[in-house]
Amino acid sequence: MKKLILFIILGVTINAAAQEASVEKSIFSAQTGFAGLWLNNELKLSKSIALRSEVGIEYDFAVGDHYDEAGFILQPVLTAEPKFYFNLKKRNARGKNISNNSGNYISLKTSYHPDWFVINLDDNITKNADLSITPTWGMKRAIGDHFTYEAGAGIGYRMVFIKANSNFGNAQSVDDFDYTKEQFLLYLHLRIGYTF
Repeated sequence: MKKLILFIILGVTINAAAQEASVEKSIFSAQTGFAGLWLNNELKLSKSIALRSEVGIEYDFAVGDHYDEAGFILQPVLTAEPKFYFNLKKRNARGKNISNNSGNYISLKTSYHPDWFVINLDDNITKNADLSITPTWGMKRAIGDHFTYEAGAGIGYRMVFIKANSNFGNAQSVDDFDYTKEQFLLYLHLRIGYTF
């Protein structure tokens, strides 16, 4: 009997050691932070890479001088972000939690703010669309089974598509973009979320 128990314990130990650390197959979550509210999915592409797709409404800290008089505004955002979790194996080997993709990552956050609407923008100011690409370093940790927190930082590049009737111009056409304005941006985020 002792040999059987020893054999079972040894088998469980070897099996646990043979399992490789990997990102989750698919995670759906809702997150909020000081800058907005987002719904996202992280889809496994490989053992250490996940693709985050996200839709949300957020405050844009780097709106630039095209909204100088706007104050606090919220606008929709669509994001695609490949994330490379570089320390899952190390965390798993140390017995740390890697559920819900708990680990450190680097990513390439690509966000598009469409010109659909902006909450709290004066009616006489036209919403401008923008596209940003931001290399990011971040960390994500699970709190229990369903809650997570995430922090990240990066420096990125953004193109704002200025419409002809925005603060910058008085052209006749309101449907066409008059020109683009390029900006560098500092990206910081701190979020808490619920995983479904």
